[in-house]
Amino acid sequence: MYRFFFLLCLMPLITLTATGQDYQAERHNMVDQQIRNRGIRNSQVLEAMRNVKRHLFVPEQYRHLAYSDRPLPIGHQQTISQPYIVALMTDYLELKEDEKVLEIGTGSGYQAAVLAEIVDQVYSVEIVEPLAHRAQSTLGELGYDNVHIRIGDGYKGWQEHAPYDAIIVTASPSDVPPPLKEQLAEGGRMVIPVGGPVFQKLVLLRKKDGKVKQTDVTSVRFVPMIDEEGDRH
Repeated sequence: MYRFFFLLCLMPLITLTATGQDYQAERHNMVDQQIRNRGIRNSQVLEAMRNVKRHLFVPEQYRHLAYSDRPLPIGHQQTISQPYIVALMTDYLELKEDEKVLEIGTGSGYQAAVLAEIVDQVYSVEIVEPLAHRAQSTLGELGYDNVHIRIGDGYKGWQEHAPYDAIIVTASPSDVPPPLKEQLAEGGRMVIPVGGPVFQKLVLLRKKDGKVKQTDVTSVRFVPMIDEEGDRH
């Protein structure tokens, strides 16, 4: 059975109210050096990446590395994606303020926060229950009340709130899940890594006249998409 979490959990990943370094300079340098210099010019994406405090979404022992050009472990064999990849995937979604986005793979909640800076509503599915609790707690303390998290198998999407203007997937299945294609709105966009454990490619899908057209973007490396038994999709 799926469960829903819209309240703060009692054990957040970190204490967000604690005093400490804000890392503003590091955050702005990350945007300028890692993102803008690699060709991303979307002002909404750049502003969102400047605003979201990435160090609050990683375990405290990795906070000093939060703005480095690399993914970081967040526990349960999962990672927070490299900042450039977060920006790149968000950029390809071509988001508008009044849109509704489905995210598959909440993880730390960082990608959801970036989306929430841009769009009206974000629906996010996470199969690892402790990560869902942590992400909801972090997002809640930071005031992202437009992010809704569900614990469940992301392969199935979140039918209740479909269709979605955009879908972003942060774990790699072997093929694009048919339920996600079905839940994509007419004119909608989806970015998703697809492939096996060794080779994956990031692809962009667009739905037009009920048909989905796929375009390859770049080679990537993501954690695998798993089902409720822990097996790879």
